[in-house]
Amino acid sequence: MRVCVIGAGHVGLVTAAVFADLGNEVICLDVDRAKVEGLKRNRIPIFEPGLSEMMERNQEAGRLKFSAEYAEAIPGSEIVFIAVDTPTGADGRADLTNLLAAARSLAPHLDEGALVVTKSTVPVGSGNRVREAMEETCPSRQFEVASCPEFLREGAAIADSLNPDRVVIGCTDRDAAAKLVQLYAPLERPMLFMDVNSAELVKYAANSYLAMRISFINSIADLCEQMGADITQVIKGLGADARIGRHYLNPGLGYGGSCFPKDTAALAGASAEVGYQFDLLKAVMEVNQQRVPRFVQRMKTVLG
Repeated sequence: MRVCVIGAGHVGLVTAAVFADLGNEVICLDVDRAKVEGLKRNRIPIFEPGLSEMMERNQEAGRLKFSAEYAEAIPGSEIVFIAVDTPTGADGRADLTNLLAAARSLAPHLDEGALVVTKSTVPVGSGNRVREAMEETCPSRQFEVASCPEFLREGAAIADSLNPDRVVIGCTDRDAAAKLVQLYAPLERPMLFMDVNSAELVKYAANSYLAMRISFINSIADLCEQMGADITQVIKGLGADARIGRHYLNPGLGYGGSCFPKDTAALAGASAEVGYQFDLLKAVMEVNQQRVPRFVQRMKTVLG
């Protein structure tokens, strides 16, 4: 298939390289011309084990190309993934400026009947906003919008892309969904089909749940100190429960990285926007914010 990936960040580069490695003709688009010129020379602005070799191999084979021009990258593409950054705004909600700008820019160059897929982590309802932005730009064009959230860990993104636990496909049009089935079929992994709104919420729900486990075990660790219990033994007992498992039960300085803080804040902000007070998620974030100050205070107490 001919695929376009908009956004040459961590998710976009890995997505483009993996689809090319699976035999597709992929063009990765980014408006940063300097970055694009560097990528053409295999200068990668991120660290991801195996990515450089994969990109070099597929560029030499002609399956992976880079461009800074929508007029060059979009025409002829059967599927266009939007994988641009959606940073957290001052109000804690996801900033969709880049997402909607990409939607407006790609619309005039899109082939009739092409599929546009949001790969970026976006709040519920973003698919509708992408559709509206495209329709405003090209009201006569026929296209479909879907959601296919990523679940990639930095440092293991290629392995996660090639061996996902599941592929979530948010799309109500059968023909459009069939295109994504064809694209992901070589992975031979479970595919879950749902509406766009549900697919968008899956990513936030997954990351927020994992963040909750981290805040929970940190709270249990604090309780162990007060009660004279051994947190390592408590974790051993918890993790042995098949209903719970051992993952994300490591006490420490709290969760960080590029996803958990951003996604928990975005989900809390989106919840408030629809009038739901997500008190549990607020507690998760409050516990996490206390971790570093608490650890510093503990060092002062121990060391003087």
